[in-house]
Amino acid sequence: MKLFINLGRCIACKACEVACEKEHGISFISVYEFEDMAVPLNCRHCEKAPCIEVCPTKAIKRDGDGAVIINEEKCIGCYMCSAVCPYAIPIVDPIKELAVKCNLCADRRKEGNLPLCASVCPTDALVFGEINEIMEEKRKRKAERIVEAQRKAIEKIALFG
Repeated sequence: MKLFINLGRCIACKACEVACEKEHGISFISVYEFEDMAVPLNCRHCEKAPCIEVCPTKAIKRDGDGAVIINEEKCIGCYMCSAVCPYAIPIVDPIKELAVKCNLCADRRKEGNLPLCASVCPTDALVFGEINEIMEEKRKRKAERIVEAQRKAIEKIALFG
């Protein structure tokens, strides 16, 4: 499962940031605003995650849903993961002096819930799930819009005949 970001839907409300910080004490997602676009950025849980490969203690692994997670008991705080991450996502927890990052709300997922950022996003810019399910829902919504447009066109023709 993955967290998908639809950049065209993000309105830079930062609800994801606030919810993440409230849940974890630090926000693992940041929304960057540009002239005509907002970009929510968090761990992409890369298919070929360089952080997993470089970790000398094997503290970084994938969980059952495919999320890249850090085992704090094995982390030695070398920050190699942050150095190789193309998004510079793992950060230093100043209290624990260990690397920390988004784990897609592992505790919430264990309970059958969505990651918090996806559950609070008011525009569905953040969607968590399987790609095939997400694409099927997108196709369904598109088909519904087409049907509605056709219905309105037929009504206009019938009205103005």
